[in-house]
Amino acid sequence: MVKIRLKRLGSKKRPYYRIVVMDSRKARDSRTLDELGIYHPLEAEDKQFSVEEDSVKEWLSKGAQPSPTVKRLLNKKGITVK
Repeated sequence: MVKIRLKRLGSKKRPYYRIVVMDSRKARDSRTLDELGIYHPLEAEDKQFSVEEDSVKEWLSKGAQPSPTVKRLLNKKGITVK
C-alpha cells in the first residue's frame, strides 16, 4: 500500500519534515516515490507548511492513503481528504 507520510530530517530537537509518498512497508527514512512538500513545526505559522496541491490530489486519486498527521495538515491547508 502506498502512503503519504512524513520523513524526518533535521538535528536533535530541531525537527524538519518532508511530506513524501512511499510504500508503507518501508522504513521512515528510506527511499521515497515522490516528495510533495515540507512541514517545519518550529517556524512561524505562515511558513510552517507548504505542499504541491496538484501532486497531492494526483496521488490521492491513485489510491495513496495519508497518515493521520498528514491528513490533518492537508485539511488545515484546504485540501479535502476523506
